[in-house]
Amino acid sequence: MKETLTFVTKRGQEIESVFDDLAALRIAVFHDFPYLYDGTVAYEKEYLKTYSSSERAFLFAVYDYDKMVGATTCIPLLDETADVRKPFEEAGFDLNKIFYFGESILLSKYRGMGLGHRFFDEREAHARSFQEYNLTCFCSVERADNHPAKPVDYRPNDAFWTKRGYKKENALVSYMEWLDIGHNESSEKEMIFWMRGLE
Repeated sequence: MKETLTFVTKRGQEIESVFDDLAALRIAVFHDFPYLYDGTVAYEKEYLKTYSSSERAFLFAVYDYDKMVGATTCIPLLDETADVRKPFEEAGFDLNKIFYFGESILLSKYRGMGLGHRFFDEREAHARSFQEYNLTCFCSVERADNHPAKPVDYRPNDAFWTKRGYKKENALVSYMEWLDIGHNESSEKEMIFWMRGLE
């Protein structure tokens, strides 16, 4: 399967050219626990404009023939939405020095091939290339351990993220709203940030 994979990078406004592919992939991957996201392409494309309107935004995507099967994005924290910036502003961080890592998503059959590490390598290299940033961060949804939709064999990514040098910062919390599968109304979710220094 590796022989059929190709890699694509896009920056800033170029990202708009793969909005349809990225929206479909986000909906597919975030459908699963812990996100349980019931999304629409229209909403996704509106959200993704945050990235296409930032000159320093970056996307690295994996295609199997003509299908996007994995993707990751990053963007200067200053260019992110207010709900992502807020906990850092309140904690007194210098947002000029922080690069925010967006999704890191991969269809299940392509996992275990080292692509998760590649996603972090690509984003960290992009952030480092500006020689202005000294921190990287991302956030992850918090779900109760006894959540009824949690699969028996579910394994969180905490060990992987820790191995990459990221530390969970429980004091940095953002709140995002989306519609869960099987629900009629969207609800607010707690998102905890992970951070590491960028050498």
